[in-house]
Amino acid sequence: MSNHESDRAALRDLVDAYARLADRRDATGQAALFTSDARVSVFMGGADGGDPAPVIEGRTRLADEFGALRNYEQTTHFNGQSTVTIEGDDATGETYCLAHHLWTENGQRVLMVMSIRYHDRFVRDEGRWLFAERQLIVDWVDRRPTTA
Repeated sequence: MSNHESDRAALRDLVDAYARLADRRDATGQAALFTSDARVSVFMGGADGGDPAPVIEGRTRLADEFGALRNYEQTTHFNGQSTVTIEGDDATGETYCLAHHLWTENGQRVLMVMSIRYHDRFVRDEGRWLFAERQLIVDWVDRRPTTA
């Protein structure tokens, strides 16, 4: 496998590890996939959704924010198509994700599906790819009652 192909595979592994750790509620593990000064921005309403809210900076704050997934009974993040552009020890990419969230509200089980695009900036640090910046763009949300 060429260096370029192995970098692509490592970047996809990184993106998939983020989703897997989210679904296992390992907020510390998720945060460890980021540089110490990384930024995560959330845009509700698509790319034209205005200013991000919130913007989270640094591993400690990221771990705290990622812990909010514990509010859901279960989640499943399913990563779809992705593209990456690699330039030496820097890379950018976009990954599509369908994020499923389940919880019970007033005795009713609720399912929320979010269509997300992640715009990522990656850096290679001591031979390991990490997220330097992640923009989470929510294109649409579907929330409805469901059955077990």
